[in-house]
Amino acid sequence: MSNAVTTLLGSRFDRSPGTARLALGDLLVLAGFLILGSLNHGVDPITMPGRVAGTIAPFLVGWVVGALALGAYAPGATRTARTSILRAVGAWLVAAPIGLALRSTAYFHGSSPWTFALVVTGVGVLSFSTWRGAVAGLR
Repeated sequence: MSNAVTTLLGSRFDRSPGTARLALGDLLVLAGFLILGSLNHGVDPITMPGRVAGTIAPFLVGWVVGALALGAYAPGATRTARTSILRAVGAWLVAAPIGLALRSTAYFHGSSPWTFALVVTGVGVLSFSTWRGAVAGLR
């Protein structure tokens, strides 16, 4: 069983320092725009870190699923700017509905009205596209 998991992850995750840095950057982008959204709604991350973590957590779960499913960190996923951006945006288009669905459960605070769904999906697409494009441009 572990051999099958290792084989699957090996084809979906390039174990290199560059990939680790990219994944860290992706997580910072994800947390960054969700923290900015929280601030926009009067939630202070310093005085209410649990609330902010509860906002980030369902989308982080979604991101892990989406990134692995779409190969956002697979070998060759960042070969070109276009590939890198498409993989990240694709991962976010999987991650956002997962995060929104998790927010609609009793395990996480918040809800997922259609307006929030549109905003979080659109801001995520813009944020990941910008980040991944910038990284590709710097290489």
